[in-house]
Amino acid sequence: MNKKLLCTALLLGGMGLAHAASAQEFDDRWYVSGSTGVNFQDSNRGTNDAQFLTLGFGKFLNPNLSLETELNYQNPDKIANSNLWWSQYGVSVDARYHFRNADSKWWPYLRGGLGWQRHEEEFDAYPSPNSPGQHKASNLAVNLGAGLQFDFGRMNMRTEIGTRIDFDDQQARLGPQASQFTDLLGSIGMTIALGPEPMAPVAPAPVAAVSTCADMDSDGDGVNNCNDKCPDSQAGQTIGPDGCPVPVSIDLKGVNFDFDKSTLRPDAVAILNEAIEILKRYPDLRVEVAGHTDSKGTDQYNQALSERRATAVYDYLTSNGIAAGRLVGPTGYGESRPIAPNTNADGSDNPEGRAQNRRTELNVQN
Repeated sequence: MNKKLLCTALLLGGMGLAHAASAQEFDDRWYVSGSTGVNFQDSNRGTNDAQFLTLGFGKFLNPNLSLETELNYQNPDKIANSNLWWSQYGVSVDARYHFRNADSKWWPYLRGGLGWQRHEEEFDAYPSPNSPGQHKASNLAVNLGAGLQFDFGRMNMRTEIGTRIDFDDQQARLGPQASQFTDLLGSIGMTIALGPEPMAPVAPAPVAAVSTCADMDSDGDGVNNCNDKCPDSQAGQTIGPDGCPVPVSIDLKGVNFDFDKSTLRPDAVAILNEAIEILKRYPDLRVEVAGHTDSKGTDQYNQALSERRATAVYDYLTSNGIAAGRLVGPTGYGESRPIAPNTNADGSDNPEGRAQNRRTELNVQN
């Protein structure tokens, strides 16, 4: 009993080793395992407690679950006669569920599995001339246990306490037959991962963007090369959606003045507001602000009057958001550019024609 308590204390002490906390990633490499410990024999066996050895091979199926195949061997002495040999060996398949998290270097686990055990023993068959007798048999076994595993990188250490329920109902040759034996096992061991260290996933190199005609605008007109039907357009031109220059005209017919006046009439203001919208829609458009008069009065007087009329329109445009840099002028042309006759063919006055000549125009420059 003292020996059992001592071994158990040593195993529990191993479980209490200090741990270092750091990031733990899932390692799915195959590993080999080995352990040694004490097999505390079921008292019904009539054998002494003995050391046992294991050798295994397994891997983690996910961060919490591992599966392992394990060989075991133990060779205890008979209590009644140490000259009679007794040995046991077997194989098992065991699953371990590990209670681990990403920041742990150690974690507890539970073990469960099924195995096959082989027994070979001598027994006292006196007074038979064939004494000692021999008994060999194989049977099912169930493994249950709990342990603690420590992560040291490629090598892990683990300590474990468990039990093996051995369904051997023929071992004892004398006295009542037991239907099964329950052994207590305490062990310390290690696992060693096979193969190279798992590599962290490498992000694929960025794929260089391939330029197409949809990404290029050779003439800088705002229309990509795929859609540009006029790839040689010039800066300052008004460009349509097909990349070709758009003829823009601003009709100010109706921006006329009363006789001998340079004040904008209400009907003229409405027309100028439409012209302002056109200029805002085409920000590269430049226009000349030109004023005209009819033929009444001297040339000198009409020149000054045409300039005043051009200035009235110029000031209205700039006060409503049109940059002065887009305007040429104001320029007065006096009576030099009539668009309608000031007199009739017989030399009489033509009031309607003169009214058309009292005007201001916006002449597109690009």
